[in-house]
Amino acid sequence: MRSLRKRLVVTFTIVAVTASAMVAGIGYQLVRGELLHRAESSAIEDVRDVLDRMTLPIGTSDLLWPNDASVTDDDLAGLVESLSGPDRQVVLEYGQEPARTSNNATLGPGDIPDQLRADARHRLSYQTLVLDGEPTLLVGTDVERLTGTGATRSTGMSVYVFVSMRNEERVLANLRYALLQAGLLTLVIALTLALLSARQVLLPVRRLGAAARALGAGELDTRLPVHGRDELAELTATFNETAAALEQTVSELRGLEAMSRRFVADVSHELRTPLTTMIAVTDMLSEEAEKLPDDAGQAVHLVVKEIVRLRVLVEHLIEVSRFDSGAAVLNRESVDVGDALADCLEVRGWSDQVKLTVPPGLIYSLDPRRFDVIMANLAGNALSHGAPPVLVSARVLPSGLEVMVRDHGEGIPRQALPHVFDRFFKAGVTRTRSEGSGLGLSIAKANAELHRGTITVKLCDPGTQFTLWVPRP
Repeated sequence: MRSLRKRLVVTFTIVAVTASAMVAGIGYQLVRGELLHRAESSAIEDVRDVLDRMTLPIGTSDLLWPNDASVTDDDLAGLVESLSGPDRQVVLEYGQEPARTSNNATLGPGDIPDQLRADARHRLSYQTLVLDGEPTLLVGTDVERLTGTGATRSTGMSVYVFVSMRNEERVLANLRYALLQAGLLTLVIALTLALLSARQVLLPVRRLGAAARALGAGELDTRLPVHGRDELAELTATFNETAAALEQTVSELRGLEAMSRRFVADVSHELRTPLTTMIAVTDMLSEEAEKLPDDAGQAVHLVVKEIVRLRVLVEHLIEVSRFDSGAAVLNRESVDVGDALADCLEVRGWSDQVKLTVPPGLIYSLDPRRFDVIMANLAGNALSHGAPPVLVSARVLPSGLEVMVRDHGEGIPRQALPHVFDRFFKAGVTRTRSEGSGLGLSIAKANAELHRGTITVKLCDPGTQFTLWVPRP
């Protein structure tokens, strides 16, 4: 959400600032071009006007001027003065006479570019220069007059006028500063509008996100109000429809799941009584099996084995139904872990097959019955499907109790590791008809989670290791 908001704000701001910069840049170029054009036109017109009004008898004898007149230094100085001004400096060149400049002039013939001097011989020319760090317009021309035959001939006089563009540059500087201020103001306005627009756009998205999280948390009655007819309104309506369909589907699935749990629990409990009777009968039959014919004896042993397996399956199903119904309760008490593990192995006749390593006096808060179920399933799994030696060790870490069960068999297939705690899962074809119910590890994991702990499995070389971790209460 933050990333989307950032992208919206950045995009909106970039577009607004880019558009503002383009408008400001184009406006500045237009104003600058017009301002400089007016300054150039004004300077050129002034030079032309002064030269057109000039009455000095300059040129050759065939020019339309009095032949008996002569041009004095004062005349040339007056012409220079008439072309000069507060922001103008003049360089006047006439024949072989030394170049004349304005009073207190800082610029002279050496500041005139050769190219402009060459162009000025043919036409009035001008060029913008930077002289002494100041932008300057240089206007240059040769003075020409008509001869008696009507032809145009140069008089030998060249005039160059340096016009300071200081005032125009100051106007342009003020304009740039004003445009910069306008740009900063535009940026602030763009950011404000972008934030408001992003909030306006993302508010429905944020509500949808919150509603989706609530839906994921199990609040299936979550709905959102639909405002307007835009795409977000359509998305909100679609969300409401999806949530309604999901609520109906989940309600149906929950009903089916509850029925399934009740069925499993009821069937398991109903099977307990006939199983008890069958076990009592088979115990009697097993005592007489040796006296029966071979086929009958084998049949009795097979029936006894399958009834025992069925009893284990029913007990496991009853235990699973308790977890599914939420009826499983944890009753903690201080337990000597070493004694509890030894009793678990001894009751099941595994003491000689399992090597137990536990520090003496290791006391921990556990539910002894559920801890016994966990360890019986882990050790029984190692004995049934692993290979000796089977090692069981326990220790207390700062984070909690750790119990490890390790066998040295071929190990669980690597692709089966993610599924070893699934109900009714049996790794490998050879285990499909094993005595186990396929629920032992699932029940062990459920009991560990009831302790707020975990059971993990990993492959060793050789064998498999299961690790039970129970945090401190």
